[in-house]
Amino acid sequence: MAKRPRIAVIGSANIDLTTFSDRFPKAGETIFGQRFDLGFGGKGANQAVAARLCGADVFMVARVGRDLFGPATIENFKKLGIDATHVKQVEGVSSGVAPIFVEPNGQNRIFVVKGANDLLKPADVDAASDLLKTVDCIVLQFEIPLDTVYYSVAFARKNGIRCIVNPAPAQPVDLNAFAGLDYFVPNESEAETITGMPVRNVEDAKKCAEKLLTGGVKRVILTLGANGSLLAGREGTEHVPAFSVKSIDSTGAGDAFIGSFAVFLGEGLAEREAVRRANLYAGLSTTGVGTQKSFYDRERYDAEWAARSKV
Repeated sequence: MAKRPRIAVIGSANIDLTTFSDRFPKAGETIFGQRFDLGFGGKGANQAVAARLCGADVFMVARVGRDLFGPATIENFKKLGIDATHVKQVEGVSSGVAPIFVEPNGQNRIFVVKGANDLLKPADVDAASDLLKTVDCIVLQFEIPLDTVYYSVAFARKNGIRCIVNPAPAQPVDLNAFAGLDYFVPNESEAETITGMPVRNVEDAKKCAEKLLTGGVKRVILTLGANGSLLAGREGTEHVPAFSVKSIDSTGAGDAFIGSFAVFLGEGLAEREAVRRANLYAGLSTTGVGTQKSFYDRERYDAEWAARSKV
């Protein structure tokens, strides 16, 4: 039986508020929308849910507001079996929200209000240190303050804990702060923002990954959507192809990859095999609508893997 990994996600928790309408209103105009959907989101929370559904013990370190959404977010973690001991409500600020407006052709406009996510500080990492020292892997993203990300990477390095950083949403970073980091996992656009190098194909991805490695990161995994992933380290690069799926909504696929990869690696699988399996998990997430709602549980995933892995 595979080892049951213990994974901590230090990151964001948002509420996605999605409105579907025929068009966007003009300035000063009120129109009727066709449909509304409210869901739990945020890159950190999504990655935690993916890891939990894949079978890991998962611990969330996050901040939410003392509003309607805060208790609901905490309750959702608990319902899914995610330890929310270190998900705290803070006064005077909203929970993170993402109002999303979608036209019939799929074009969307999104506002992200980070709210309480911006109040997750290095001191909060220290407050959770006893728990964090017991986990196999710490997962981070960029919807919390960069200072907290840098501090958490240093904490993981000091305590010999595997660490995965997903630099999303992309922003300029000090790559030296990630020296010794186990895995840096951007998508094409995030890698381009950070390095200034366009990523239009696998060859571009190889050059971009080589530049990212110069900062001292041990491994770079560039997720390439329908082109799969590129695994890069000091010894070279390897393209890991995607699986063919009927995709209808790619929202959250990167989070599905990160969460599942952390689990497969934690179960003791070889690195390339963990990437290959995460490619399938991410691909399957695009066959449903939304983020957390579209993630497969382990039983469904294992059935798909058994059917597809030998093809």
